[in-house]
Amino acid sequence: MADFCRKHEAYIESEAGSGKDAGKLLSYHMAKLSWLQHERLVHLIVTMFTALFLTAFLILLHFMPGLPAALAVIILTVLLVFYFIHYFRLENTVQRWYIIAGELYEKSGAGRG
Repeated sequence: MADFCRKHEAYIESEAGSGKDAGKLLSYHMAKLSWLQHERLVHLIVTMFTALFLTAFLILLHFMPGLPAALAVIILTVLLVFYFIHYFRLENTVQRWYIIAGELYEKSGAGRG
């Protein structure tokens, strides 16, 4: 996903710098932004369910201490940390792409009223 985002940003930057039609670039960018927003939503849902399962296993561990519940808590905690990191990166990328979209919108002349 990170490679996909880097390539897209590099493409938009190079095409915008070469004087390509900003309106067409904006349409292309908005399609990619929509895909990224969908990816972000899916990862938010998965992250929330992982946190829910972690909470359930923490409760289970409290009432029924044992190795299986402890292992599940450890695995889910590590998984949740990585989901948070990935979601954080997705969120920052979406915010950066909103800025790019705004710049392309201004360049296309659509922002002049």
